[in-house]
Amino acid sequence: MIVGARRGPFDGRLDADLVRRYAAATRDPSPAVQAGASVPPVAIVTQIWEAQNKGRDAAVPETLQRSATGGVHGEHDVLLHRPIVPGEPLRIWVEGQGARSAGRNSLVTLRYTAVDATDAVVAEQWWTTVFLGVTCDPTGEPAPEHAFPDGARERPIGTYNVDVDTDMARQYAEVSDDWSAHHFELDAARSAGVDFLFAHGLCTMAMCTQAAVTLVAGGDPSRVRRVAVRFASPTRLDEDLTVDVYDARDALGAGVYTFEATCAGAPVIKHGRLELFS
Repeated sequence: MIVGARRGPFDGRLDADLVRRYAAATRDPSPAVQAGASVPPVAIVTQIWEAQNKGRDAAVPETLQRSATGGVHGEHDVLLHRPIVPGEPLRIWVEGQGARSAGRNSLVTLRYTAVDATDAVVAEQWWTTVFLGVTCDPTGEPAPEHAFPDGARERPIGTYNVDVDTDMARQYAEVSDDWSAHHFELDAARSAGVDFLFAHGLCTMAMCTQAAVTLVAGGDPSRVRRVAVRFASPTRLDEDLTVDVYDARDALGAGVYTFEATCAGAPVIKHGRLELFS
């Protein structure tokens, strides 16, 4: 991996109409988000699709990409420096953060930085891809840590359920421009290793964040400073997503909570973390 290989800027903007459509696609319960007046934290991911492709091509050697038997989204981390204002212009930069082997696979992390018109940082993201069946030399730095602390399950806050209906994949693709076939075609899903159609991982991350915001932030997404997850398995369409939220303030500090999620009896999100602005 080429650490620091930087590409950009890429233009971004989360206008009110996009926010409203994102709210509908992710089943966001917040009236402010539904009205396009408040940008939910995970919505920033819709602004990095072009940067993702350019950043991967710049930072990840072609030989590693070609040698892999496949690739899956392993982890994602969003850090907000302040709430995003609907409609404000953003510029996105992407660079190689680091890579390391994990068993027979490689974990490769790209870092994204969104700045406003004054060049002040608004948000950072870390996208970790698991390149399957190929190893690499360790380089750079891993994404920030967000492991589930010991004893967190002893302090449950609540459980939140979302109906993941069959139309969710199409609606999310319309706002994210991610039309990957495995969300819509069963043969493509089977080639990805599962026997069912499934929701986008970042849509699942959004729904889990909504659960935590509802349970610990009074339903106000503007209070969220950071949200991070590890993807464990796909979320089936036409099933319920169950999110369990825990109080991690004793272990991790003020305003920090953890969560995990299951769907159809299988874990889909592990090591979820939500941090609120102080």
